[in-house]
Amino acid sequence: MAVSRDPDTTPLYQQVKDHIVGRILAGDWPAGERLPSENEITRKMGVSRMTAHRALRELTVEGWLTRVQGDGTYVAEVKPQSALMEIRDIREEIAERGHHHTCRVVTLAHESADPAVAKALEVTLSATVFHSLLIHLEDGRPVQVEERHVNPAFAADYLLQDFTRTTAFEYLNQLGPMDAAEHVIEAVLPGAPIQDLLSIGAGEPCLQLTRRTWSNGLVVSRARLTYPGRHYRLAGRQDFAPGHTRE
Repeated sequence: MAVSRDPDTTPLYQQVKDHIVGRILAGDWPAGERLPSENEITRKMGVSRMTAHRALRELTVEGWLTRVQGDGTYVAEVKPQSALMEIRDIREEIAERGHHHTCRVVTLAHESADPAVAKALEVTLSATVFHSLLIHLEDGRPVQVEERHVNPAFAADYLLQDFTRTTAFEYLNQLGPMDAAEHVIEAVLPGAPIQDLLSIGAGEPCLQLTRRTWSNGLVVSRARLTYPGRHYRLAGRQDFAPGHTRE
């Protein structure tokens, strides 16, 4: 929904932004539509070239527009969005977007914990852990590679599950309440195996979310979730109680 503002107190650049966003949300300018030039916006809205430029620049940064050097400004494709702060089932997220979720199982096996996995799961070096590698697809397009190491002390039957019918998130959540989570997000250039799984080209950046979860003080799993950066974004919101001080 477009925001209604008082034109007497709203800066001109913000009025231009509101107008453009309103046209996008109304469906007048769909994804891929070429916007009027800065000169046209200047003339039609009675603002300066600097004001039009600022509005288009900020909307590009905010993800509404895509600017192509020497060609023009276009309405950006809306990217699927996954919750960052809130732990949710990807199948549920995809269903909420009105799309169909499927999963391909690449690896489902037990292995000896290497130093990194042992540290993450807080188990001894070379202890037996469970390892899964899953590809989540949205309407047939790969949108997430989920590599997960699971603590057998929490989920002894993990390897017996059919992850084409249920998700790892759903199964683990049924076994006990998750009382803590740790998130690390970074931009990465994946190697050839992940490129192949996500059907992306060499050099295409990805978003990678590494998440550890605990239940009753026990590390449940470490999941490394990799998303194609061009088609996906992660977002989160945190509400603070009155009087809370942010450091």
